[in-house]
Amino acid sequence: MAVLCAASLLALGSPALSQERPAGEPSGRISVRQTQVAFIGSGTLGGGTLTYQGRSYPMKLGGLGIGGIGASHLSASGQVYGLTQLSDFPGTYMQIRTGWAVGDQGKGKLWLSNPKGVVISLEGTRQGLHLALGAEGVVVQLK
Repeated sequence: MAVLCAASLLALGSPALSQERPAGEPSGRISVRQTQVAFIGSGTLGGGTLTYQGRSYPMKLGGLGIGGIGASHLSASGQVYGLTQLSDFPGTYMQIRTGWAVGDQGKGKLWLSNPKGVVISLEGTRQGLHLALGAEGVVVQLK
């Protein structure tokens, strides 16, 4: 957990905090499914697929953070920026999120950035009862 927190603090100066589309063309696409539980602190667990240079790569993710209350399931997709080689994708990302969910109605946006300059911009839908506004460290691994 200390490594996750330290990596999150290193990523605080990243483009993910600007919550804007990074400069340049996307280098890949991503889809994510995750479950999030929060009460002051939060935790996530999930997986998805990275599409990069015409190939699909399954991945898993998990994380710990601060901010939010409730529990929800998120399905999201978006763009990957700044990925020049596949080995730069796995690792610890700083996540900035906003979103809400009540029942099967809900939306959310996520911006993730890692120290190697990879930025992920996601939009998705949430199901459950959840209000989120905070930061989180997320560890992404390719399967």
